[in-house]
Amino acid sequence: MSDPSDKTTAQARPVKFAPPSRQHVTAGPYSPVLEVDARSLVVISGQAAVDLQGNIVSQDIARQSTVTLENCRIQLAAAGCTFGDVFKVNVYLTDLSQWQAFNEVYATMMQDPLPVRTAVQAGLLEGLLVEVEMCAAKPTRPGART
Repeated sequence: MSDPSDKTTAQARPVKFAPPSRQHVTAGPYSPVLEVDARSLVVISGQAAVDLQGNIVSQDIARQSTVTLENCRIQLAAAGCTFGDVFKVNVYLTDLSQWQAFNEVYATMMQDPLPVRTAVQAGLLEGLLVEVEMCAAKPTRPGART
């Protein structure tokens, strides 16, 4: 077993790890369980398909999903994180029948190990089809304050 005080070992560990687990065959692109090791946590508020002028982008679920996830990427980057640091995602859809279309976009953007995830049908602001919030584990980086 490695010594936790050994900074070389600690820096080599991934910030999130998917321990072996089992789940149903219909599971989508998510991990059922993640172990997280981080110096700090980053939480972004719900993001949606809204441009910088406050306009809703498109009424197509695939396009809204792409823009929503890009807005999430921007907020994560502001805190020094990437999709690879995300360990928890909450997805809110106005219509769960659009789940597959959202999932197709999501699967192309997220990184392994995939975050744990919850998806629900919800009433959103008018014109929005999807909203996403994320939690990320900010890895300890060389030179960071302890």
